[in-house]
Amino acid sequence: MIIESAVRPEHAADKRLTVPPTPDVHRIAHEVVTHLARSGTLCTVTPGNTVRAELTAVTRICLGWMIQRLSGEPPARRLDRLEAAAAGWARDEVPIETVLHAAHEGLKAGLELLIPRGGRTSGIDITTAITASIELLGLITSTVSKTYVRELKSVADEHHTSVHTVTSALLAGHTATAGESGIPIAERYFVLALAVPAHPDENDPRLDRQVVARRKLRRLQSALATQLGHGALTLLSVDGGTILVPTDACTETGIDELVQQLSAATSVDITATVVAAAAGEIPAATRHAHELLDIVEQLGLEPRVHRLTELALEYQLTRPGAGHTRLDRLLEPLDDHPELLQTLQTYLATDRNRTRAARQLHVHPNTVDYRMQRIGNLTGLDPTDSRTWWYLYSALIARRSRASCIA
Repeated sequence: MIIESAVRPEHAADKRLTVPPTPDVHRIAHEVVTHLARSGTLCTVTPGNTVRAELTAVTRICLGWMIQRLSGEPPARRLDRLEAAAAGWARDEVPIETVLHAAHEGLKAGLELLIPRGGRTSGIDITTAITASIELLGLITSTVSKTYVRELKSVADEHHTSVHTVTSALLAGHTATAGESGIPIAERYFVLALAVPAHPDENDPRLDRQVVARRKLRRLQSALATQLGHGALTLLSVDGGTILVPTDACTETGIDELVQQLSAATSVDITATVVAAAAGEIPAATRHAHELLDIVEQLGLEPRVHRLTELALEYQLTRPGAGHTRLDRLLEPLDDHPELLQTLQTYLATDRNRTRAARQLHVHPNTVDYRMQRIGNLTGLDPTDSRTWWYLYSALIARRSRASCIA
């Protein structure tokens, strides 16, 4: 096929396409890039002669591919120069939608220069031209997309490693070391201890439990990034972990909203405890937050954000001492009656609501009443009496605390 010459789109109505056997690809590429610049398509790309030269080179290669294809010659299966350029754009944080939009507009402009809209073309089959255009666009799109994914994954891995290092340093009390990483260290943090239950699909025998759990963790991390960007520092597993949120990035009430968002993203009910602390106090605050989380889980409290202000009594009851041992002994009469101990735990965890307790235990409310009477007879303390129930509640906390220490 002989292509006679390339013309500007605005002259297409009065000139036929007459490109010589060796088309002026350099000139066409330059005009395509000029068109993209004038149209504002490249407005988000960092200006400069280097970038313009790179775009021109990539455009020239793509036009060469198109001309080879239209001439019946086998074109290259890869666009290495485009791949290298796309890697640089990804590292420079040029949005991928900008690059792909430029590719579409560039291909359109290039076709108008190679194949004018008006009149019949000289030896160019329009069907072949359309097919070649689709093939080239697909090659460009796949090359750019795969390159962006590869580069962004590399950047994400580097950031993840840095975050892990900084978080570990702060949790260990090495504030100075954490500051050397390049990641900004806040003066104060909300220290969150998280308990993330298994997703229902993790118990589906048809699915890989580990794969489902990792997906849940990725959704949690993605939601966290959406809410706080790169401000939060995390040390998480599929079961939970620790999150450090700068106090200038989130309010106290915002922590509750954050945990709700994480629960929604993972489709599980996340339980959290939070303690505010200066950067140098993070190790102690982390231990405190996880101690509170242990108490919340031991007591079977509802999944939400819990704070020391509402768990002060429970926390104090877990401290060692003679009173702790004496409280633990109050439940010894129930050691031979596990169903009564379970009923007591559920009854107190549901704010002494017999109906809710019965629902959780899958028994009739009257059964709960009967068991409460038996507990009262065995321990000498009536769980339904406002003057004595809190002794049993305190005893449960003391016993669970002891069991946790033994474990």
